[in-house]
Amino acid sequence: MKRPPIIIVQLVHIQGPFKGEIQGFSEPGISIGRHLSCQLRFPADLTSISRKHAEIVREGNQFKLVDHSANGTFVNGKKIKEVYLKNGDVLAFSEGGPKVSFLTQVREGEEEAESPIPREELKAQLQAESPKIEPKFVPKVEPQRTSEEKPRTVQPAREEPGEVSVQNVKIPLIIQYGPTLRSFKELPVTIGRSPKCEFTLDHPQIFDQHAMIFFSQNQYWVKDLTGQRLVQINRQPIAFQTLLKPNDDLALSPKGPVFRFLGEGRLLEVTGPSTEESSEKKGEAYREIQKEKKPKGLKSVFKKLLDR
Repeated sequence: MKRPPIIIVQLVHIQGPFKGEIQGFSEPGISIGRHLSCQLRFPADLTSISRKHAEIVREGNQFKLVDHSANGTFVNGKKIKEVYLKNGDVLAFSEGGPKVSFLTQVREGEEEAESPIPREELKAQLQAESPKIEPKFVPKVEPQRTSEEKPRTVQPAREEPGEVSVQNVKIPLIIQYGPTLRSFKELPVTIGRSPKCEFTLDHPQIFDQHAMIFFSQNQYWVKDLTGQRLVQINRQPIAFQTLLKPNDDLALSPKGPVFRFLGEGRLLEVTGPSTEESSEKKGEAYREIQKEKKPKGLKSVFKKLLDR
């Protein structure tokens, strides 16, 4: 007998001190605030958050967000007191405060172990149920041997999907990048800088038509459209297209952006834009300062004395 399914609440931090982190909760109630007893506890110096700011309460298969704060709680930009949450909702704790994306994941319950039958009782039960079989004479048959063995039937390997077709999915694909959160029920979804793409990304490393997320064989796949093997899965470039597995890190280029695939069509940013360029600029500025600090040679000192 199976136990009832477990619903895991996943809060993806979009803005605030825990940006990029993903926290999972299986409790029927999730308290949010600065108090030590809160499951989602923000730093004590974040005074825009109340000690007990809000709470997510499970009611059957639904989750309700209840506000207890002084500075307010917002869902998709609207201030609320109580509201039932949906997958993909963006929760903000105080105006301009930390933001999280609300997602749920259903896990099937495990099989319940049945109580074992006592050994003596099981033996008696088997003896009562098993019919008496009279022994019969069975002639011995020699196996026929052939010079050539019949070839074994080999199951064909699972082929990669060919032509990508438009499909409607039951659970929408959710993509979160920074403050942007989009859901798509119709796939494929093209990612790129072009306004013709379903999901537009303004990032210096992204091509106009960069990547495609599509659904085939009841699974999600990613296709590299750059022709330069820029798209990576777990830091390994993909040749053309590959299957997305839960907890895969999908980098659209070696310098980002990077998303994590959580399964069930959820693709969430885990790192911000690359800071390599800014660090190079800082290095150049530092070198300029060091040049200015270098002691001047004796020639320049004597020249100044002669000029006087």
